[in-house]
Formats: sequence, structure tokens, C-alpha cells
Amino acid sequence: MLATLAFAMVATFMTLIMSGRVSALVALTLTPVAFGLMAGHGVDLGPMMLDGIKTLAPTGVMLAFAILYFGVMTDAGLFDPLVRLVVRVAHGDPVRITVGSAILALLVSLDGDGSTTYLICCTAMLPLYRRIGLNPLVLACLLMLACGVTNITPWGGPTARAASALHLDAGEIFTSMLPAMAAGAVFIVAVAALLGRSERRRLMALSVDGALHVPADADLAEDLVRGNDLTERPKLILANLALTLALLTALVLGLLPLPALFIIAAALALTLNYPSVEAQKARIAAHAPNILPVIALIFAAGIFTGILKGTGMTEALADAVVRAIPTQLGPHLAPVTALLSMPFTFFVSNDAFFFGVLPVLSEAAAKYGVAPVEMARAALTSQAVHLLSPLVPSTYLLVGLVRVELAQHQRFTLPWGIALSLVLLAAAIVTGVVPITG
Repeated sequence: MLATLAFAMVATFMTLIMSGRVSALVALTLTPVAFGLMAGHGVDLGPMMLDGIKTLAPTGVMLAFAILYFGVMTDAGLFDPLVRLVVRVAHGDPVRITVGSAILALLVSLDGDGSTTYLICCTAMLPLYRRIGLNPLVLACLLMLACGVTNITPWGGPTARAASALHLDAGEIFTSMLPAMAAGAVFIVAVAALLGRSERRRLMALSVDGALHVPADADLAEDLVRGNDLTERPKLILANLALTLALLTALVLGLLPLPALFIIAAALALTLNYPSVEAQKARIAAHAPNILPVIALIFAAGIFTGILKGTGMTEALADAVVRAIPTQLGPHLAPVTALLSMPFTFFVSNDAFFFGVLPVLSEAAAKYGVAPVEMARAALTSQAVHLLSPLVPSTYLLVGLVRVELAQHQRFTLPWGIALSLVLLAAAIVTGVVPITG
């Protein structure tokens, strides 16, 4: 009964989101409350919701101050030289712009933090997309695909979860996945070129004479970097760059928790660039409209995950899926796990899958000679699909930055995310790090 309610709740939620009948905030809040009541719970739903909110609160705090930090850096003009460089290389060609976006995202996302990648790449590339007339969904798609590959790094999160759940060394999992990650990166660049060609044809079809018209590089660069003289700080570019590099280094090394790092960095950025109290208040007020929607959705997602876990629906869902696997598939549990991880990490959290489902599947696979490390590698191939989940906080940051609806982003990116996951799995099988059979 509980598993049936869990499946029904997820199906209802996704239907509401994908159809656009209600906002994500409403669906994330009311759907789990309704199904929690159906499961026989009442006032005890309150503590469950609060637990979920507490779990996501650090992420909410981190994103709030990350948006403020990178907003201040944009106001101060830190990314203007990067924009000029991109303009010179791209020459207004959609294919060069999309391929450049993919390469930039793959490099920036090596820090393992999707939120930072979205903020930096959107700040640098989105003005160019808007000026040329490119579909912002293309940028959102490429950024998320890049993070789907680099999330496999040991400091990205999923690999550490898999290693902890199966008592393995994270390096043993990650190192052998490098060829598959390289294949995934090549695939992303190819997708970028394909989407760029599609955008070029679309823009040519919209023009009067059927030709592609873009501004000259000099005019384009000036349009994109021209800002407000009251906020730009060209003399502080090197100081701001040093602060940003120090922040990224601290993020990778894990010197402090992410929320603390971004709070400190935002305070330093405000003090460095806008010493007066009035100017600091103005910058905070200017970026508040970008911060509030993201934070509201994250806390609403906390209600969803809190009820899903507190009512036992997560465990019931996992048990139902594991029991449904036919015994004849036992020797092939590594690729089966890779395929299962796509929908599973989309509908429930990474924690629920890696700590709740993967150990059970790994124990079953061991009977057929499939090693735990091979199961861990298989499970990691689905991160491109996982990042599209409405339960991933950084997803709301991305759609907020590019100003599209979550459902639009999911419909556009999901086929490419599935394709990338299959490419990673195929490459892992070809290189022998994920066995087809035990």
C-alpha cells in the first residue's frame, strides 16, 4: 500500500510539473501533504517537513549567498574580459558559441559544484545568447550535461556516497571511470555542435533574406560588457579575480562548509567593491529578486523529501523496485543498476538511492560474481538524468538564471541526459570497468 502511494505521489507530482498546471512551489508543497494524509498521517507530518527543510537549509543558505557573490562580481565587471574573449573567438557564430559554452562548463564544473558552474557560466555566456537570439534552453542543457560528467569526481558528491555506502575507496571507483568521462565530454561537445547548427538554421529562417546577421565583434563586445558606471569597478578586477580564485580553491579543498565560505566571500566582495553601507544595501536589494524564488523552491523541496522519507515511502519504493527485478537478470545486475539509477535518482534523492537501494542491489549482485566497485561505477553513470530532478536544489538556480520554466528545461534536456548516461555506461562497458555479466 505504501509503495503504491509512493508511486502515485511521484506520478502526480511529475504530471503537475510537466503539464504546467501548477507552479513547482505549489506542487512540491501540496502533493506530498495530500499523499501524507492519505497514508494515515496527520500532525506528525509537521516534524517530517521540518526535518526535510533542515536537511536542505544549508544548501539554501549557500545558494543565496552564492547568487549574491557572483551578482556582485558581475556588477563590478569581473567577467567582462571573459565575455570579450568569447566574442572574439565566437564571431557571433551559434556553433562556436554553443561549443564554447560546453567546453567552458566542462572546465569550470571540475570543482564538483554545479551551483558555482551555473553561476559562472551563465554570467559569462547568457548575455551573448540573448544578444544573438539563441535559445537559453540550449545553454541550460549544456551546463547540466557537463555537470552530469564532472559530478563523478570524488569531490562531486555521488562517488563519495557510493564509496561510503559500499565501504570502498573513492579513488578506486573514480580512476577507472576517467575514459568513460572523456567519452562523455566528447559527446557533450558533439551535442553542443549539433544544437548550435540547429540554432543557426533557426536564426537564418527567421531573417528576412535567409542569412545569419550578427553585430560586429567590437559592437557586440561593447553591448555585452557595457554596464553602470556606478557599479563597475575596473580597477579592482585583479583583486576580485584573486578573491574568486581563493573561493574556488577553498571550495575544492573543503576548508569550510560551503554556506560559510559563500557568506564570508559575499561579505568580502561587498566590502571590497562597495565600501559604503548605502551601496551595499543597493546591491543586496538589486539581487534579492534572483535569490528569493530559488530559496522558496528549495525549502518547498525540503517538504517533499521530508514527507517522502518520514512516511517510509522512500524505503517502500526501493523495496518494490528491488523485488520486481527478475532473478534471471542477476548476472547482469551492473548494467541493470545503471539503467535503474536513471529513474530512481530522478524521483528520489541521491542519498536515498546510494544508501538505501545500491547496497541491496550490490549484495544481490555479489552472488553472481559482480564486485561492489563495479556496481558503484554503474550507478554513477546516471548523474546527467539525476540533475534534472525537481528535488535537486541547483536545478532551480539554473532555470532561474536562464529564466525558463523547470518543465521546459526538463522536456528539452531529458533526451540528451538519457543519451549521455547511456554513452557513459557504454564506454564503461567497453573499457571493462562495468561488466555486462558477472
